[in-house]
Amino acid sequence: MAISRTTRATMLAGILAALAVAHAQAEDAYPTRPIRMVVPFSAGGPTDIVGRVMGARMGELLGQQFVIENRTGAGGNLGADAVAKAPNDGYTVLMATVSTHAINPGLYKHLPYDPIRDFAALGRVGVTPTLLGVTNSLPATDFKSLIALVKANPGKYTFGSSGVGSILHLCGEEFRSMAGNLNMTHVPYRGSAPMDVDWVAGQISMAFDATPSALPQAQTGAIRAIGAGMATRMRAMPQLPTLQEQGLPGFECYTWNAIMAPAGTPQPIVAQLNDAINKALADPAVFKRLQEAGIDPTPGSTPEQAAAFVKAELAKWSRIIKASGAHID
Repeated sequence: MAISRTTRATMLAGILAALAVAHAQAEDAYPTRPIRMVVPFSAGGPTDIVGRVMGARMGELLGQQFVIENRTGAGGNLGADAVAKAPNDGYTVLMATVSTHAINPGLYKHLPYDPIRDFAALGRVGVTPTLLGVTNSLPATDFKSLIALVKANPGKYTFGSSGVGSILHLCGEEFRSMAGNLNMTHVPYRGSAPMDVDWVAGQISMAFDATPSALPQAQTGAIRAIGAGMATRMRAMPQLPTLQEQGLPGFECYTWNAIMAPAGTPQPIVAQLNDAINKALADPAVFKRLQEAGIDPTPGSTPEQAAAFVKAELAKWSRIIKASGAHID
């Protein structure tokens, strides 16, 4: 018996309605299996620590394990790209950093993903302050005496970094630009650990470094801390004035972490993951563990606020990278 056009339309509408109900039920049941959190840097590093601390608590809150996958390479690009191209079903997320979403887009000529279009921001996690320190042989004790010394000896002094285009390199470039286009030589290293060795030994004059590795050096007197790189003083070293306080208004340099999902992830899943992020950060044990790792947690962000933050950071660092001339083919 032939099926009328009206009957076919009714059947199609019924099928579409059933699919919509099934999709909604699947979202309501989320998550039903483990969630993969891609950390785009090596195990044991600061980003990995953040991922494992957050993943463990978020897994408890959502009732499913977060499996940490360290996918390294190309300054974080490989891991970020893997998430950008993953299914947008809420089962793959990225522990994003200032590198993957604010620095690399301006640094690499051929980036395999778009930091804005290809991701759904879920929430901010925290920031990691930096500090500026000098080797002990340098006769400078604060920002003003350091600037006077460098200006009196153009080209004599050096600043180290963990590599060309790294956040520490760009902190130094922003500093010397804002302090009056200081004439200093950049000395890049393959990571912050070898830089720290030469910093303490006096092979480089000064450097910016993130607090997890810089604070022990400053607190033991291995290097002399000049100023904190954020707008507010560090919780771990409140006696150290910021560079802004000392006469460099507007200067702010830090690293950060946020959690991202592939673009198009359903809004109910985005809301669930955002809720889990903020509940994890509100947990005193998680808050303390992150602080011990040198991270200042940033609880309470919405997906919209996290997305706006990333866009602002991308604009800021794109400008600084362009001015520095740093690039990677």
